[in-house]
Amino acid sequence: MRILQVIPYFVPAWDYGGPLRACFELSAELVKRGHQITVYTTDTLDVRGRIDQSQEVFEGIHIKRFRNISNTLAYKHNLYLPLGMILPMKDLGSFDLIHLHEYRTMLNTLVHYKATKAGTPYLIQAHGDIPPIMVKHKLKRLYDIFWGKRILCGASKTIALTQREAMQYKDVGIHDNKIEIIPNGIPYSELEDMPTPGKFRKTYGIGENEKVVLFLARIHRIKQPDLLARSFATLMNELQNITLVIAGPDEGFLRPLRQIVSQLGIFEKVLFTGPLYGQAKKQAFVDANVYVLPSLYETFPISVLEASACGTPVIVTNQCGIADIIRDQIGLVVPPEQESLATAISQLLTNDELAAKLGENGKYIVGQHYTWPKIASQLESLYFNCLTTDN
Repeated sequence: MRILQVIPYFVPAWDYGGPLRACFELSAELVKRGHQITVYTTDTLDVRGRIDQSQEVFEGIHIKRFRNISNTLAYKHNLYLPLGMILPMKDLGSFDLIHLHEYRTMLNTLVHYKATKAGTPYLIQAHGDIPPIMVKHKLKRLYDIFWGKRILCGASKTIALTQREAMQYKDVGIHDNKIEIIPNGIPYSELEDMPTPGKFRKTYGIGENEKVVLFLARIHRIKQPDLLARSFATLMNELQNITLVIAGPDEGFLRPLRQIVSQLGIFEKVLFTGPLYGQAKKQAFVDANVYVLPSLYETFPISVLEASACGTPVIVTNQCGIADIIRDQIGLVVPPEQESLATAISQLLTNDELAAKLGENGKYIVGQHYTWPKIASQLESLYFNCLTTDN
């Protein structure tokens, strides 16, 4: 099949997190299966710069980048405005199928219009972006009125990562028969070539007897690293040898977070590493005693799968879309409250038997159900079904 993937950011713009990595891993796996994969994206890289190459082939994936009017608007406000994309899209009819990633984007608006005219079927995967939460509520609702609902209704299928996200599609009027639940995954390489324990600790001067609480995600208000910092501060009254590691790219909340950590009087016990990728990230997971993601809202955090693949028990809030997968199987689920979070962290840091059990369960469950070859097989079948139905 000739498949077009559409996403506002793509490799090497790793700071953008989960949807980018999911799109890349899916595309790479589909290339291995003999499909021709093209990606339409923008030139955004990170808060500082753009990607120079307008076209390239990376791991067999053909990438076509369109220049944003403003990289600042793209990174800081999620406003991707690749107006140069309007004219060069006459080739949409050459693709068998289009897979739209994210929901409220200019790319989706333009591709939907051109794909409809060309008669090319498309699917949309919102990656948790359906509810108009957090910021820009009015703008999101306006988008839904003028374009969003039309894009959703015109899709051959909508892809939900979890049952909770499937309900979000239903809440905006999408019928059951147009919703498919297919989770995210991790590559097999995440289960192999595990780093030797101790490398991360040695790099950052963390003692062998120190218990490490790890937060590794975008440093954004919705991820609530401040809640974790407050919970950690209360733990210092009962546990002495503990260190909080905060890793990830800054999305506007790093300075306030540093101030909170300073006000709590725990700055000497908190390590800010910046973003970690590749083996450095895996080393952090391996050396952590517990991975904590205390978000106000998550659909399907890949970092939880990565931590579990490394045998590290996890803690998430009940606002996480995969809470039912995690609860008492690979970690603990708590309400987004300081006392509850502190209690859960203490439980895993002091109960070695429970922590080891959850860690081993995590490695098994992820290996059995959440690797990209398995997920790509499900999506490949969905693609074929869409083409058969539309034809």
